[in-house]
Amino acid sequence: MTHKLQQHSSFYNLGIAPKILEVLDGMRFTVPTPIQHKAIPIGIEGKDIIGIAQSGTGKTLAFAIPIIQQFAQKKGRCLVLAPTRELAIQIDEAFQKIAQLFGIRTAVLIGGASMHLQLQALRRNPRIIIATPGRLIDHMNQRTVMLVDVNILVLDEADRMLDMGFLPDIKRILKFIPKDRQTMLFSATIPGEIMEIASAYMKLPVRVEVAPSGTTAERIIQEIFVVRKDMKKELLSKLLYQYHGPVLIFSRTKIGASKITRFIRELGHRAAEIHSDRSLPQRREALEGFKSGKYRILVATDIAARGIDVIGIELVINYDLPEDIENYVHRIGRTGRAGHEGRAISFATPDQGADVRNIEKLIKIDLRIIEHPDIPREKFFHPKQHIPSRRGGMHRR
Repeated sequence: MTHKLQQHSSFYNLGIAPKILEVLDGMRFTVPTPIQHKAIPIGIEGKDIIGIAQSGTGKTLAFAIPIIQQFAQKKGRCLVLAPTRELAIQIDEAFQKIAQLFGIRTAVLIGGASMHLQLQALRRNPRIIIATPGRLIDHMNQRTVMLVDVNILVLDEADRMLDMGFLPDIKRILKFIPKDRQTMLFSATIPGEIMEIASAYMKLPVRVEVAPSGTTAERIIQEIFVVRKDMKKELLSKLLYQYHGPVLIFSRTKIGASKITRFIRELGHRAAEIHSDRSLPQRREALEGFKSGKYRILVATDIAARGIDVIGIELVINYDLPEDIENYVHRIGRTGRAGHEGRAISFATPDQGADVRNIEKLIKIDLRIIEHPDIPREKFFHPKQHIPSRRGGMHRR
């Protein structure tokens, strides 16, 4: 191929092998995203990477392409660790599009899926293992997976993988992986303390940052309603009739997600739910149904904030603000993906001023407080009556 394209505008000057370029052409991937443009050449060189970019900017291909290119030329095994089952499946799908052409097999080791099928996949000697930490440790305990030949390690959504919930498991897994390896970390948010932990496991990592940690995609309109808790359902019903495209709704709890789903179905909308009380087949059916249009609305807890890669989500609604403010970035990153425009609407109660300010501090943007024209103004909280000033609580623009 003799395409002569400008730098930054194509995959053709990043050191990618011709066969992989043909695959990308066939997938109609012609212009690399900024994180792909920066990370792919460094990854191909075998250097350690800390990659920070907004959700929906193609981070998976930014590490998948260098890994497959290296494995087409040399021996070795790669371990990709992800925090959720959905994300692990999504990563595997991205790998398979290219890996199959080189005869490189993958295996996905996640909880809730058949152990027997995973053992069959492991017997086929996969060179790329994509796993959630808990299930990987189950296999390690049963000696059904060995990590002695892993020479590339990827932590996707690294902030979650290195927080206190997952860190003990990660430390345990790392003991069995050779120190002489390439390590790549990717996330939309990597706070300073996580960066310190990460660097302890890496060799002179190159920091590839296409947006400061916590930055949200530029083309997402972000708004917030300040309402009493008992007004949320009425407001939700108005919004679901106002917006006609795919809608993703986030609830803080599993019980909340089920209640919201029931309420939406009673309104006559096609809806599904994803949370940890749903089995893996149920979660997959919900996500596939959402992708295919069978369900217009998907209700999820934060388990799905990082595992949903669906182009064309018109609106993300934070029915509840997230418990961990970092998850705000991941939640709203489900809309406005791959350069598309998106909208995120959050519901906050009057006592959540501190949470709103913390989110604004993280994203470095003031959220626009709005009212709904079909709901009487007195149902909303007005700055002079109810909402304390910026120092004490929420504020209005």
